[in-house]
Amino acid sequence: MEHLIITVAVIAVQAATIAAAIRATRTARTPQGAVGWVVFLFSAPFIALPVYLFLGHSRFPGYVTARRSSHRVIRAIKDFGREHRARVSDDADAGGGGVKAFENLAEMTVVSGNATRLLVDGDATFGAILEAIGNARSYVLIQFYILRDDAIGQDLKNALVERARAGCRVRVLYDSIGSHGLGEDYIRELREAGAHIENFHSIHQPHSRLQINFRNHRKIVVIDGEVGFVGGLNVGDEYMGRDRRFGRWRDTHLRLAGPVVAQLQLIFAEDWHWATEERLELNWNPARQTDDRDALILATGPADVLETGSLYFCNVINAATERVWIASPYFVPDTDILRTMQLAALRGVDVRILVADKRDHLFVWLAAFAYFDEVRDAGVRIWRYADGFMHQKVVVVDDRFASVGTVNLDNRSCRLNFEATAIVFDREFVGEVVGMLEADFAQSHLYETRLNDQPSLLKKYGAPLARLTAPLL
Repeated sequence: MEHLIITVAVIAVQAATIAAAIRATRTARTPQGAVGWVVFLFSAPFIALPVYLFLGHSRFPGYVTARRSSHRVIRAIKDFGREHRARVSDDADAGGGGVKAFENLAEMTVVSGNATRLLVDGDATFGAILEAIGNARSYVLIQFYILRDDAIGQDLKNALVERARAGCRVRVLYDSIGSHGLGEDYIRELREAGAHIENFHSIHQPHSRLQINFRNHRKIVVIDGEVGFVGGLNVGDEYMGRDRRFGRWRDTHLRLAGPVVAQLQLIFAEDWHWATEERLELNWNPARQTDDRDALILATGPADVLETGSLYFCNVINAATERVWIASPYFVPDTDILRTMQLAALRGVDVRILVADKRDHLFVWLAAFAYFDEVRDAGVRIWRYADGFMHQKVVVVDDRFASVGTVNLDNRSCRLNFEATAIVFDREFVGEVVGMLEADFAQSHLYETRLNDQPSLLKKYGAPLARLTAPLL
């Protein structure tokens, strides 16, 4: 009898392995991902099958955005975009030739009349966010991947409670994976004050309850439809530099005002609609600002028909004629981004990648070392930030545009996460970002060690193995 049970179990595992392999070949977003899953499933089925249940889905079916379900809102956004259409939208030289592609990926136009302010690190970011919340008159929209009940989390909660009790509408959206430690007391206090707080999957659970893909990695704050924030910082004390393990936390956020805030608000509204089925009545006509900068919000995610995250980076790199600097804590590019980057360097473009020297996630940190030789051979320079942990997601192209947002240079961010970034087409703003990154380079070292010469056995032998899991990272 025992032998029969074992035989049946083995047959069941074999059948499940075949079914999972077939599904992987049909649904994986890249050939490399499909091959990786098939090899993993057949070589180690008892390990691979549980992993596949957690990580094997690469599409997010059924995500119906508020943008598509509310014709009135999207029509208003398009009309507003035409009214404030930026010169850069019609000038290929001003935008570096990539503007139209960005607009098509975003399904929105670059708009003029915006003000931007770089916020470097936690004190500046949360100082500005808490000040804006305190000045809210009508509503506050908050969305973070990580929301913690610690000192900065309490500061945010107290500010939201005060505004909710003052009569402002408060909507808070968090990701249940990133915010897995968020306690019921925190949520209850907000709700008792009149705020609405939900997780991104509150109604529409993943197809598999074991599924941990499709994280909403966006960090968005909108106040009264007039002021918005987007960037790399979550709500947690480590982002304030209070974690001894990481020390200083180097990150960048962006404060926005002007017509582009309506685009940022739309991204929140569609995510909120997905999570709650509530359509928000909001201000869709933010006032123009005298700074008059051109900007666009680009949201990417696994519900998109195209590979918007990967295409974003490819378009960024293709647009460069003089320089493209990319700051990202992780460096696990897909093949398209890798080749585009190599070609840019071979064209003579100053391609610099600024990554974190410290690690927070071992495999994604380790995999990067298996890519460095390949891009350096084409002329790409790799800089490793050494003054604490660097978490910013910033891009500079020539002196034409710069981007600040949530998109990491890895497969998960490009293909599996919901992300958002603000692209600003303004020479003065680019100069500010360049100055910020030059200060970061001064705290970094140029990494030139080849993998075969690597004294660390973990890096030398672990990096190629970690790279095999790149489609999953």
